[in-house]
Amino acid sequence: MDSLVFESDDLGVTEEFLCHAYARMRIGSTTPTARTARVRRDSTTSISVDELDLNFEMSYSVTPLGRICLCVMHEGSVQDHVFHRVRDSFGPGDTVLFAPPDLPYSGRICNARYNITMLDPALLDQVAAASGGRRLERVRLTGHRPRSQAAGDRLKATIFYLRDHVLADPDTAAQPLIVSASSQLLAASVLAAFPNTAQTDPTGQDRKDAHPTTLRRAIAYIEDHADRPITVADIAAAVHVTIRTLQYAFRRHLDTTPMAYLRRVRLAHAHRDLLAADPHSGATVGDVAARWGFAHPGRFAALYRTMYGSSPAETLRD
Repeated sequence: MDSLVFESDDLGVTEEFLCHAYARMRIGSTTPTARTARVRRDSTTSISVDELDLNFEMSYSVTPLGRICLCVMHEGSVQDHVFHRVRDSFGPGDTVLFAPPDLPYSGRICNARYNITMLDPALLDQVAAASGGRRLERVRLTGHRPRSQAAGDRLKATIFYLRDHVLADPDTAAQPLIVSASSQLLAASVLAAFPNTAQTDPTGQDRKDAHPTTLRRAIAYIEDHADRPITVADIAAAVHVTIRTLQYAFRRHLDTTPMAYLRRVRLAHAHRDLLAADPHSGATVGDVAARWGFAHPGRFAALYRTMYGSSPAETLRD
C-alpha cells in the first residue's frame, strides 16, 4: 500500500502535484489569498482513495484520467462540471462519477472538502458480464449520477469502509486477499450504484451451460485457489464459461454466488488455522482473519459465529 500527504498554498505547485496524482490538467483561481490545498491519498495497485480540502475557488480542465473517478462531497460545492454533453453541479452528500475514463472534463471547485476514489476500469469486467456476452466488450457506466439516493449512499458507505478499515491500516492493506476482495467489493458497489452495460440476466446459452459439471469444476477451482486473489472472472475462465453462466450455476444449484462460496471456503481455512494455532505463540484472530481475506474483525466474527456456533477467539483459546 502507498500513502502520501500533500499541502501547499502555491497554485503552481498544486497544479504540478495534481497533474502527477491524476492527469494532465490546468487549474486557476480568482481567490486572492489563503489558497491552501491539502490532499491525503491511500492506495493499492488498482484503487486509490483521496481526501481533499481546498479552502479557495479553483477552476480545472482535466485530460482523460483513464480510470473511473468517483467524487463524494463533504462540504462546499463543485459548479459547472462539464464533460461531453453533461453539465451538472454537486453539493454536500452527493456521490457522482466525474467522467468516463476516456473523456476530458472541466469545472470549478468552491471551498470544498471532498473524497476522490479512483479504480481501474478493468475491475468492472472482473465482477460482471458485458452486454456482448462472449465478445470481449468492456463494461461501461452509462450515467454519472447513481440510480437513487439509496444506491449512492450504499456506494459511499463502501468507500468509507475501504478508507477507514482497509487502507487506513498498512498491515491489513498489505494482505493480497484483502486487496483483491476490497477491489472487487468496490467494483461491484459501483455497478450496483450506476447504470451500466453489464447484463445480469442469463441467456439461453448460459442456462444450457450451467449444468452440474460446470459447478463441480468451479468448486474444485475455488477450493484449489482459495489462498490466491482470484476473481469471478478467473473462475469463469478456468471452467470455460461466461461470468453469467457461472453465477447462474451457483444460484441454480446452491442458491448462492461464486464469491459467497469462495468466502465460505476461506472461512473454513481460517477455522482450521485457528484450531491449529497456539495462542501462547502470539497468534491472533486478526492475523488469521486477514490472512484469509477478512479485513473487518467484527464482520469476520459474525460470519464465523454463524457458521461454527462460537466466536473465533473462543476457538483460538480452546
